[in-house]
Amino acid sequence: MCGIIGIVGLSPAAPRVIESLRRLEYRGYDSAGVAAHTSAGLERRRAKGRIRDLEAVLSVEPLQGHVGLGHTRWATHGAPNVANAHPQKAGRVMLVHNGIIENFAELKAELIAAGRSFESETDTEVVAHLIDAGLERGLEPLAAFKAALNRLSGAYALGALIEGEPELILGARRGSPLVVGYGEGEMFIGSDALAVGPFTNRVAYLDEGDYVAIDRTTARIFNADGARVERAVRTVAASAALVEKGNYRHFMEKEIHDQPEACRHTLSSYLDPINGHAAPPEGFDFTKVERLQLLACGTAYYAALIAKYLFEDLAGLPTDAEVASEFRYRNPAVTPGTLAVAVSQSGETADTLAALRWCKAKGLTTAAIVNAPESTMSREVDHVWPTHAGPEVCVLSTKAFTAQLTALICLAVAAARQRGRIDAAEETRLVQTLLEAPRLIAQAIADTEDALRPLAFDISKARDVLYLGRGAMFGLALEGALKLKEGSYIHAEGYAAGEMKHGPIALIDESTPVIIVAPSDNAFDKTRSNMSEVIARNGAVVLITDEAGLAHAPSQARSVVAPTCDPLIAPLVFAVPLQLLAYQVGVAKGADVDQPRNLAKSVTVE
Repeated sequence: MCGIIGIVGLSPAAPRVIESLRRLEYRGYDSAGVAAHTSAGLERRRAKGRIRDLEAVLSVEPLQGHVGLGHTRWATHGAPNVANAHPQKAGRVMLVHNGIIENFAELKAELIAAGRSFESETDTEVVAHLIDAGLERGLEPLAAFKAALNRLSGAYALGALIEGEPELILGARRGSPLVVGYGEGEMFIGSDALAVGPFTNRVAYLDEGDYVAIDRTTARIFNADGARVERAVRTVAASAALVEKGNYRHFMEKEIHDQPEACRHTLSSYLDPINGHAAPPEGFDFTKVERLQLLACGTAYYAALIAKYLFEDLAGLPTDAEVASEFRYRNPAVTPGTLAVAVSQSGETADTLAALRWCKAKGLTTAAIVNAPESTMSREVDHVWPTHAGPEVCVLSTKAFTAQLTALICLAVAAARQRGRIDAAEETRLVQTLLEAPRLIAQAIADTEDALRPLAFDISKARDVLYLGRGAMFGLALEGALKLKEGSYIHAEGYAAGEMKHGPIALIDESTPVIIVAPSDNAFDKTRSNMSEVIARNGAVVLITDEAGLAHAPSQARSVVAPTCDPLIAPLVFAVPLQLLAYQVGVAKGADVDQPRNLAKSVTVE
């Protein structure tokens, strides 16, 4: 998700914009810019690259003025360069934009036919021209802004400055979040509470379709129909200081080490350790659910895929896990007894949110497993099931993934008890097993971090890597492959181990490492056969297993031993060496593991 900050303030805007944008760097971006009302009128400064590149431009060409607008851009329409960086300009309008305008081509053709010329390849510039065209027709700024919004299809969060209106910022949201920040004698807009966090902890979240005009003391908010509305002002914790790496080299490394605490905090919302009971926060009756539909993207989808095994095995609850971007476009058949559950770190993931809204429109009960309690998903669903991972800065999700898994496993245990699939004694045993997870995650970090380094150095030389697993470990194999791709740019694929001989075995040779995730569970013997097939073809096997698995591992395999644990929490424990391996390979290759190329932390465009 790109970053937006708008300030109608009491002190110079540009340094404050930079301060805010720096907090948003972790999301991933490829250019940045700032605009401000100055004594000479509206001016902007833009740069390809990082915030430091924009600061270098500002050091040569300072930008004065107390009212400003800033943006970090993740390229969608047009290459990452200065011309396509935001703010985009048209006539009297400076505009920043998160999202995608789906009908921009038709609008651009119309505007060109009317005699307007364009400087960029962006869909954003089209919106700026629409607003400016309204101003040319004599409309007041707010009316021109609303007229432009009425023409747009797609997703957007917008912020606009208007020449001649030195204490006004306009904002709007549809499909991409925007908040209003309330200060003392100054006002703000931002892409989320973190953006305005350096300046205020009092925010209002715009609803879908809202637009707003802020000046130094007030915010006038309107709904999609143009009616004046009030949105609740909340006090949030996002004003805390910028998260620091501490003694760690990268945020990814720190956040891997944060996982025991993130797991512990998440467990506290779902487990009663005294009575040995598992339940969703504020209760939920799984006996009324006939089918569970899990919806997610990327890493969250793999958490959902692992959870599918658990819900069906433990609770006997038919469960589908589906990539949210595919779900609504195939016109799925859903029944009234289906519970639709979105899994998302940010609660703003565009594809997941669209699928969730589709389910709501079909009359389904909805829930969200989210790390952001004030997110759009949290506000729109019937039930919020939180994770407590804390801020996750690295684009590659680690502690958010294990926190999602933690919540899902707890929910599966709760569903199993409610549906009569386990008795009270077994519920208590499983709760105690879950309570052991933070300790075992910490042990997995301690046991495997150093052991993985020589393997990581060798794997960093590979062009292709295969990951294999069975059962819940299949989902973990997919997640491990994704982490390696993201963090090191090495091509990696995850497969169900039994599928290897149905095609992927053709790729096996001495230059293709095969990473096999295989705790000593009821599928271990089958997986050991797959290892033998790889070794027979001179494949290089890396086995991630436990002590019992190590005792039966082929001698040719290079083994990494994770702590022995109950199958219920094995996905949490065995995620750790896969994350550490991806991190160490990325570092060995000199990759930017915290902000990999082309990736964004929260994807708010479909």
